[in-house]
Amino acid sequence: MVVKAYPLRTMTSNGIGEEEEDEEEGNSGRFEPYVGLEFDTAEEAREYYNTFAARTGFKVRTGQLYRSRTDGSVSSRRFVCSKEGFQINSRTGCPAFIRVQRRDTGKWVLDQIQKDHNHQLGGLMEENNITTITTTPRPSAPAPTKLPISVPHRPKMKVVDEGDKDVISFKRFKVGEETQPKASEPYAGLEFGSANDACQFYQTYAEVVGFRVRIGQLFRSKVDGSITSRRFVCSKEGFQHPSRMGCGAYMRIKRQDSGGWIVDRLSKDHNHVLEPGKKNSGVKKMTEDVLDHIELNDLDKGQRENTIGKEWYPLLLDHFQSKQAEDMGFFYAVELDSNGSCMSIFWADSKSRFACSQFGDAVVFDTSYRQGDYSVPFAMFIGFNHHRQPVLLGGALVADETKEAFCWLFQTWLRAMSGRRPRTIVADQDLSIQQAVAHVFPGTHHRFSGWQIRCKERENLRSFPDEFKYEYEKCLYQTQTTVEFETVWSGLVNKYGLRDNMWLREVYEKRENWVPAYLRASFFGGIPVNGVYEPFYGTSLDASTSLREFISRYEQGLEQRREEERKEDFNSYNLQPFLQTKEPVEEQCRRLYTLTIFRIFQGELALSYSYLGLKTYEEGAISRFLVRKCGNENEKHAVTFSASNLNASCSCQMFEYEGVLCRHVLKVFNLLDIRELPSRYILHRWTKNAEFGFVRDVESGVASRDLKDLMIWSLREAASKYIEFGTSSLEKYKLAYEIMREGGKKLCWQR
Repeated sequence: MVVKAYPLRTMTSNGIGEEEEDEEEGNSGRFEPYVGLEFDTAEEAREYYNTFAARTGFKVRTGQLYRSRTDGSVSSRRFVCSKEGFQINSRTGCPAFIRVQRRDTGKWVLDQIQKDHNHQLGGLMEENNITTITTTPRPSAPAPTKLPISVPHRPKMKVVDEGDKDVISFKRFKVGEETQPKASEPYAGLEFGSANDACQFYQTYAEVVGFRVRIGQLFRSKVDGSITSRRFVCSKEGFQHPSRMGCGAYMRIKRQDSGGWIVDRLSKDHNHVLEPGKKNSGVKKMTEDVLDHIELNDLDKGQRENTIGKEWYPLLLDHFQSKQAEDMGFFYAVELDSNGSCMSIFWADSKSRFACSQFGDAVVFDTSYRQGDYSVPFAMFIGFNHHRQPVLLGGALVADETKEAFCWLFQTWLRAMSGRRPRTIVADQDLSIQQAVAHVFPGTHHRFSGWQIRCKERENLRSFPDEFKYEYEKCLYQTQTTVEFETVWSGLVNKYGLRDNMWLREVYEKRENWVPAYLRASFFGGIPVNGVYEPFYGTSLDASTSLREFISRYEQGLEQRREEERKEDFNSYNLQPFLQTKEPVEEQCRRLYTLTIFRIFQGELALSYSYLGLKTYEEGAISRFLVRKCGNENEKHAVTFSASNLNASCSCQMFEYEGVLCRHVLKVFNLLDIRELPSRYILHRWTKNAEFGFVRDVESGVASRDLKDLMIWSLREAASKYIEFGTSSLEKYKLAYEIMREGGKKLCWQR
């Protein structure tokens, strides 16, 4: 006899079964959710939506939650259709959801709802662990009301006699049945209908061959966040646990446009003894329930995942040791976890370290590898030189994206750069990075990466009308001051009734990290306001670049960038741009600035002639001017000037943001007959002699150890140029040697 137990249909508190209750006239509207519905707790709201979903024909998942920035308590919750999103093939991106928000009274009120589904509903469905809720009929114009909700109980069971086998099985109904994959050899190009099919296939194959499987790394689309590829690895992959030995066997699947999955990378080689017939009891089936409750990066709790292949470390360390033999200033470090296993890696050569002393005031932490399915998790520290070209300030391979990993990386970079913290840093807005920046770089202005902001905008503004999107862009990029932005933003959200929109509230709270009006008060070395800058390596490093290709392409791309800088240095010293005015200030800046920066200044100077300046206030040495464009009353800025020290500031804040004076200040200087710029308005980092910028730091109290490092890097850089040019011919060698010999005599005499 086979006896199986299944949950009985849940009963309402008045004892009427669900099917009977459905037959009662007008009873279908009892469970319709509506805005204003009130609950004692968020759990009650979830139970209510579960019951409504069971009657309607879909399942519910707990979605996103938001926390108060004051005390960290949960302020709102979303409960969504189980087919929301695209993380597995069974999901269709269904938009149906309800959102409940906690009021000051402690009650939870349904404030947003979407009832439309984009898939077929399944009629009356089984409820798991939920008892039915009794409500009063919904009035035509409902007011917020409290719903009496019964406490969930364990589902009741019924016994079903299925025949003459002496087996007893207790299980619940499942939406679909598992399919047992065939135990055949995996190969590149093998296709599956779903990621779960691939997982089951690899588990079955592993049992036959004799190893266990873990679910490894996954990658998501930068467009919609859906999973684009997955790795299934041998359980002995990595070194995070004593039982692991860095096995390299794995199978990676990639999602196709058709929705199916294909094996695109595969390694069958193990470095340990195999045990044919070994059961894969440790791996769960990749169902929606599993996806909802665990991260599939690593099923081993408390262990950090490592995206760097074990075979990479010997290659990289061998390369670093070769570089260190050539370059005494080459620096590298490897992070070790609690078990002593290798994790993240950082490195920087002497030129990068010296460049940081010149151009490390505004830094970009570039993690472009996170935008796609990159083989090498390569991150960079980027600065911008006196030609506004990107310069490399250090490279890293990131083992995992935890706060610990980023803290170690930032601290190591800081140590390599003699503790010189940047004034500003552009980095992603992930919580782990935000926390690491705040911990390692206190006082540094963290600006969010432009690509992440745009990705979030595409995701969250998709359903908004075009009129709102136009006004949203205008609010961001055409407001000049923080006060103006606050006013326009407030009017915008009120106009479209979006004051309670959670995403808009969140980005508004973080406005100092991404809104241009708040960024202009900080120096960002000329990084555009929209956050778009030229990638350092262009297209030479992409998702398909393997580690061996990476090393050679890294060095080639770095040398190419440095050659471009040398060309600009040569042009700035040997080419003279034409003057457009007879102003002494133009000749002064042509003599000092690099070509790139001079052209920016020259453009501002030329535009200043199309503006009018009017003194609006004067008290003692302080004067204020209103500078507006001829023929355009709306384009105007306020300039404050102090005659005692020749200080000037403009409401456009171009000098604070870019380090070059704006047309408005230049107009006021012209009105006041100031013929040369005060030295404070010519930043040394923009001049032709920027490579000797550290000399000025002596007066600002740089620590003696840091100063010595800076002098070593500077002299080493100068010596490398003597070597480069002095070895090009015998005559130049003799000249270079003679110059160095004469210089050596003077140094010995001074000592």
